[in-house]
Amino acid sequence: MAGIKNLDKLLKKMNPSLSPEEYVFCTIDEGKLDPHQLNPLLIFREKEGITLIVEKHIAEANNLSYSGPWSMITLNVHSDLEAVGFLAKITSALAAAGISVNVVSAYYHDHLFVPFPLALKALEIIKGISEV
Repeated sequence: MAGIKNLDKLLKKMNPSLSPEEYVFCTIDEGKLDPHQLNPLLIFREKEGITLIVEKHIAEANNLSYSGPWSMITLNVHSDLEAVGFLAKITSALAAAGISVNVVSAYYHDHLFVPFPLALKALEIIKGISEV
């Protein structure tokens, strides 16, 4: 099934949802990566090290230093990886409200990581975009 490319359709159908978990961003050396123990939501390899997104309680249980906590808002529309302007529209609105965002685009959906204390405000802004 192909994703949606049309910006207007994407914005109207994004149906954002907020995950209740607290997530954190960590970095570790390749030799210390144990996906079974850490159960990462994301693993991304950079030349400086491996970035993980894990639940906060997992990072703390494994004595990992982290940045966060973050909330994850999932845009529940199958966006095409080549869609133009979708994330720009959303991240611009969040930036105007002073909310930082880290975006992970997966095959089916886009996931926005926003500061945990601002999650409900971010969700309200995003829902407001889809109602316009």
